[in-house]
Amino acid sequence: MKQQPLLTVKKLNVVFPSPRGDVQAVRDISFSMGKEKIGIVGESGSGKSVTGRAILRLLPPHARVEATQIVFDDQNLPDLSEKEMRKIRGNEISMVMQDPKYSLNPVRTVGEQIMEAYLTHHKVGRKEAKERTLSMLEAVRIRDPKRVFTLYPNEVSGGMGQRIMIAMMLIPEPRLLIADEPTSALDVTVQLQIMAILDDLVTQRGMGLIFVSHDLELVASFCDQIIIMYHGRIMEIVDADKLHQSTHPYTRGLLNCLPKIEGERQRLPILQRDDAWLDSGWTGGIDNVAG
Repeated sequence: MKQQPLLTVKKLNVVFPSPRGDVQAVRDISFSMGKEKIGIVGESGSGKSVTGRAILRLLPPHARVEATQIVFDDQNLPDLSEKEMRKIRGNEISMVMQDPKYSLNPVRTVGEQIMEAYLTHHKVGRKEAKERTLSMLEAVRIRDPKRVFTLYPNEVSGGMGQRIMIAMMLIPEPRLLIADEPTSALDVTVQLQIMAILDDLVTQRGMGLIFVSHDLELVASFCDQIIIMYHGRIMEIVDADKLHQSTHPYTRGLLNCLPKIEGERQRLPILQRDDAWLDSGWTGGIDNVAG
């Protein structure tokens, strides 16, 4: 039986005005997903983060966003008022930004900020909110939740700060999480820990996840499907376990640029790009929902 889509995006376009003319950051993006893990991969400037922010309407006012549909749970998000969108953000769809130092309030304790996220979406007392916050800190594998609850953001490491952001975004119990390069500033060991935490929480809660990253191999090992983006367009959508079978020249180019430990040492090739890809883009439709 085919799974009901959780999110469907049809023909999403984002344009930013500039002194030199309009810059089209996202071009005719279309995809659909259920309660699964979708990775969006591409070079810097490919439109990955803009796509995630456009879904939640978190782009600056001067950005021009157009879409035939951005449907979440039978609601077309572009048709909603800002008041209605505030009920969606955090409560139904949460977004983890890539650097907690710029996302956490430096003058409020970690515990106060996570509690605020819970109290905003649940009519409960502060005692229950504190208990729920401590439980969430424990869920993201923070060893001493009571101590961390009282700390300020500058008193925690980068890895712990990212765990705190994940806790804050997940405490309202959303059904879709957009993670915008949550491991980019972390070392490899901490990256794997964060990925394991995300994997466990998403699986246990039956959520959907959009994971934005530069790291093609990391996304392939973690996600169910991968959206490959170039210059604002989707080049292809592939099953993660079939990534290395891809024949698209851009995907092949990204894979060939990855260094390999085994075999002879060879100079890594320069990624070749073809503007003709922008005319073709993704032609596989949007019915890519996992069954």
